[in-house]
Parts: sequence; structure tokens; C-alpha cells
Amino acid sequence: MVETQDQAWANPSSLHQFGLKASEALERARSQIAAKLSAEHREVVFTSGATESIHLALHGLAASRSPGRLVISSVEHPAVSGAARLLSKSGWDVTEWPVDQLGRIRLEHLDQLLAPPTKIVSLVWGQGEVGTIQPLLTVAEACRTRGIPIHTDATQILSQALPSWKHLPVDLLSSSAHKCGGPRGIGLLMTRESYRSALKPLLSGGGQEGGLRSGTESVVLAVGMAAALDQIECCPPDDLARSGHGIADLRDALRDRLLRDQRLMVCGDPQDRLPHHLSLLVSDHNGQPVSGRQLVRSLDACGLAVSSGSACSSGKDSDSPVLASMGLPQMMRRSSIRISLGPWIEHKDLDGIVQRFHQGLEETLCS
Repeated sequence: MVETQDQAWANPSSLHQFGLKASEALERARSQIAAKLSAEHREVVFTSGATESIHLALHGLAASRSPGRLVISSVEHPAVSGAARLLSKSGWDVTEWPVDQLGRIRLEHLDQLLAPPTKIVSLVWGQGEVGTIQPLLTVAEACRTRGIPIHTDATQILSQALPSWKHLPVDLLSSSAHKCGGPRGIGLLMTRESYRSALKPLLSGGGQEGGLRSGTESVVLAVGMAAALDQIECCPPDDLARSGHGIADLRDALRDRLLRDQRLMVCGDPQDRLPHHLSLLVSDHNGQPVSGRQLVRSLDACGLAVSSGSACSSGKDSDSPVLASMGLPQMMRRSSIRISLGPWIEHKDLDGIVQRFHQGLEETLCS
């Protein structure tokens, strides 16, 4: 990124030699990402992040058709539920797909929810708060046979493995670079050629990104995203729970050590979950829920950086709609914490992590 800033600093839309060098770097990054995802060059649209990509996918599609039913899961990221709420003000009927106690959508509702008047489906692939991986491929194949476009928020998935876009039965896919170790402020929207012309841009102006996203592109961020994705392994979509360079084994080892404490309980699907992700519900010796937010502060003082619920909403003193939709009692919903492992964690670190965790938990109970 530093080299790109030095060598290709100009506006990539300019026709002078500096602009052409920037344009070349931008398109090289796009081609690199497309090749990594087994996609075509034109199928990669750069945005400011997954939130914008999600809004471009849903609002862009909705603008080209008459209002109907938009189906989302009840455990979507706030970006998806927020985009859906805006569409409901334009006459769209937003229906939430119910989930079970593990956070998985109930497939017995598939035929009902994909029947008319459903016109768009958006389903998170890997749930960032509880870690559950949704049966996206099953839903996507059902949507394809019915001619319903399906979008997925794959932000958490692409942080661990890169599925082949060519073989994925999905029409639109959103993700952010910073979840993959890349820079903040850039993301992508993958688009099928068959739906690209149906998308209406959110932003008008210079017509960048094939007319889908006006605004001067950040070449530096695009190059950073390409470099980050290049470090992630490709993986078949049906094996995502065990991808991530062996990080699932490390996660399981940490889980097993932590669960020796009966005050801790796994939340979300215990098997079919994001490989780097561990969601826990925490109680005291009397079985009473412990404040997740308070525990996060205690763990931070002990040198562990974890989150209470979703990182995008962990600073808010409110119930988790994700845990509520899973049927957890209100008090338990406030006891949730989320541990995300990265490649900087090794097996030799686990003893220290467990020790610090219990230290933070005891300090929380004593405060």
C-alpha cells in the first residue's frame, strides 16, 4: 500500500500518465481479487465496505422492480436489517426467516417463504455474533430454481476462506477488507452479469465502477484488499467450518479448556460455525447471568480483547436481537461474549488466555 501511494497516487480516472498508472494499479487489484475468487473482472465492484455493498445490492435490485416481499433472516447484521427497514418504507414487505435455538434458519419454512410475492432474498452466510453458518447453498439453489435473486452477507466467511464465485449459486455477495486483515474503508460487491444491468446505483456522479458506484476510487485501499485476500486460502463452500489454516482446531482446544468451568456455555451451533469464532454465555456460581459488557472491560484490563455480542453494537446497552430471535431469556442475552481468534494466536498461548479469562471473570464477579 505504501508503494502504491508513492507510485500510483493520482486519480485513476485521469488520462495523464500518473492517472493511467493509478488506473492500471486499480484494475490489477480488481483482477487479482477476481482470480482469487474464480470470478470475472467485471463481477468485482469496489465499495467503501460491506455496509455500502449490502445497501447497493438490496436497494439497487429493489429500484428496478415493483415492491414485493424481501426475505431476510432474523439474525442478520444491522446493515442488512437497516437496509430492509428503509425498503419497507417504500412499500416492500420485509419478512424475517425464523431461526432455531442454534441460530440456524428453519428450513421447514423454505417453500412458504420463497413463494410469491417474494422477489429478493438476503441471507447472512456466517453469523458474526454467535458464529453459526447458515445453509446458504440449500436456500440459494432453491432461489435459483424459482428465479429469485439471492444476496448474501459473506463478510465473516471471506475472512476465513474464499469460495469459488463461479460455482456459488448466489447472485450478489458483500464483504469488507478489514475482516480479512486488509484496510478499513473498502469492501466489494460481487455481481452476476445477469443482474448487473438491473442494479441501480446509490450514488450518481462520475459513473465509476461500471456506473454502479460514483466517486473517485481509492487505489491504495483496493491494492491493500487484494493483498489481504491473497493470503486467505480457497475452500469448497461445504467445508467452510473447518477452513482457516487450522484455526478451528485451535478454537476447539480453547473451547474445551474454557468449558471445564461450568459457568460457561457455548452459544450458537457447536459444530457448523465459523472456524475462528467462539460465542459464550457466562453465569456466576449461582447460575445467574454475568454482564457481558462488564466482563469485556475486566478482560481488557487483563490483556484480552473480546467483544460483547456484535462488535458493531457492543457499545450499546440493549438486548441482542440475534439472541432474542434464538429464544434466549432476556437476562441471558446480556451475558454473551464473542471471542475471535486470529493467526497471531498459537497453541502455546492458550494456557495464558484461559488464565487471564478466569482472572477477568473473578474480577467481574467481585466488582
